[in-house]
Order: sequence, then structure tokens, then C-alpha cells
Amino acid sequence: MESVRERIQQMEAQLLCPQACQSQQTRGRQRAETECDLRTCFQRDRDRILHCKSFRRLKQKTQVFLSPQGDHYRTRLTHTLEVSQIARTLARALRLNEDLTEAIALGHDLGHTPFGHAGERALNRLSPHGFRHSHQSLRVVDHLERDMQGLNLTWEVRNGIVCHTKGAWPQTLEGCVVRYADRIAYLNHDIEDAIAAGVLQAEQIPLQVRQVLGTNKSQRITTLLRDMVEQGVEQGLHFSPPVQQAYQTLYDFMYRAIYVDPSVKWEETKVEGFLEALYSYYLENPQAMPAHFLQIGYQQGMDRAVTDYISGMSDDFAVRVYEDLFVPKHWAGIG
Repeated sequence: MESVRERIQQMEAQLLCPQACQSQQTRGRQRAETECDLRTCFQRDRDRILHCKSFRRLKQKTQVFLSPQGDHYRTRLTHTLEVSQIARTLARALRLNEDLTEAIALGHDLGHTPFGHAGERALNRLSPHGFRHSHQSLRVVDHLERDMQGLNLTWEVRNGIVCHTKGAWPQTLEGCVVRYADRIAYLNHDIEDAIAAGVLQAEQIPLQVRQVLGTNKSQRITTLLRDMVEQGVEQGLHFSPPVQQAYQTLYDFMYRAIYVDPSVKWEETKVEGFLEALYSYYLENPQAMPAHFLQIGYQQGMDRAVTDYISGMSDDFAVRVYEDLFVPKHWAGIG
């Protein structure tokens, strides 16, 4: 009898555009597996990412503002969900593979450090291997998850994850959709968070951006998505010239006003010394790490193991560990 998966694959062949990546055309996994009767390979990848420990830890990892006190600021998890929603909207409108797109989107930031990009810069300096969160995300799904067995994802999802930011573009249009969706998401939700934090006024957003893209988050995202869909996929994903110019203007503005402004990011100056203390401690005391990281140290070097361990920490867990190791405790007496 025909399986549900086979029926889904037939629908993909009928409904997706010629440039889309069909699940039956996958380059496969690093280790061969028996196919699922209910789900395509990309649906299985999405589910594996959604249920893994690294995904759950994203709820306590910084997006832009370190350890915000309000409930409504974005975390790395809420950012990931917004990227997924934007990417799925684009993929569906362009008749690309929505399941592949969703899997890449959900997995793209699994390797991000505690304390956002400040933590990434700190580990990049400390680790002799360097550190990029996109590469660490791939390492998470390939090696660190499932007690060092990895998730054994398809090539297409792995390629989209490692290429979701700077450098070479993904080799599927679905991966390119996620790369655009990531920036569209963070530019717009970071504006909202910055306004809520009182460090940005809506009137400060360049006039060209407001005139072309809109005056609020919903308008800006809708304009960007509609414009990209109107351009089609025949020549790759892109915006029309006026929208592209406004989009770049918005990025340049946010980079100056929020992402590198010392008055906004002053707390991040503490992250460097904070992570350096943890890094040095675990290099000198590797037995303090969980056993599986100690095994990585024996096989690949302790610096690699320490980087893996610290990069996987949530903000709250890193703070608790630091306090346990370096902050004197109150004397409670003995009776």
C-alpha cells in the first residue's frame, strides 16, 4: 500500500515550483536510515530539532538585550519562532518546500552562545579554533545532541543551517529563504524591543525606510515579503531596487543605533571577562564538566570540549555556574 510519506512526495512533485527541493531528491543523511511511513525526511528533521535539548535552551539565551527584566523582550527562542513563521510564509508563497524551510529555521541558532553576539565574540577570541555560531549550530546537530550521537539530519538542512548568515549562500532556495527571514525578523523585532527599552524612538528610523517599507513592524515585514514574492525565484531570491535600498538603509541604521552603540550595549563589556573566567576554569579543571564533554576533551582537545560546554549554556545557567565558582557565599553557620 502507498504510504502517507509517498503521497506527500507526490503532492510535492505536483505543487512545488521547479526550483524547489523535493524531499525525495534529498542528498541523504550521513548515516542511512529506514524511511518513515508518515513523514518525509525534512519533516523528521524538523521534529528532531524541535524536540532536542539545545532547542529548549534557546528560551534562556539572549537575543539582543542581556537578561531583560520584562516578559515581552525577545529571547533566542522567540527569535527562532519568528524566523520560522516568516520563512514558512515566504516558502509557501513561492511554492518552495515548507518542511525543509521550517527545519532549517528552527535549527539555525542552536549553536548560539549565552549572552548573544557578545558571547560569540568572547568565545571566538578565547578558542584557538575560533567560534562562529553558524558552525557551532552544525556541530550541535552533527555531534553534540543525543549524547554525542547527533541528530543525523539531511544534507539540505545541514547546509541551510551552516550557511544561514555570513559567507557562502545555501545551495537550496529554502536555505536562502531562511537567511533572508533571519535578518527580516531580527531587524524588525529588535526595533520593537529597542523602542520598549527606551533606547530608540520610532521617529529616528530613516524617512526613506518609513516611506518605502512602512511605519510599523507589520507593515515593514509585509512589504518585504510581498516584494520578494513578486520578484519570483527564476533569478534567485531578491528584492526590487527601491525595497532593497530601503532594506539596506534599515540594516545600516540598526547597526549604528543598536548593535554597536556603546550606550546601548554597555553591559556586554562584562561578558568578555565573565566567559574568560569560565573558560580558564574548565581548562584547568576539565573533570568539573559533564562526562561526555570530558570525553570530547580526550578525543579532540580540552579547548574544543570547553568551547562546546560553555557555548551550550543558557544565560541563567552560566550566571549560576559563575556564582558557584567565583562569588563568595554567605556564612550560614553550623547549627
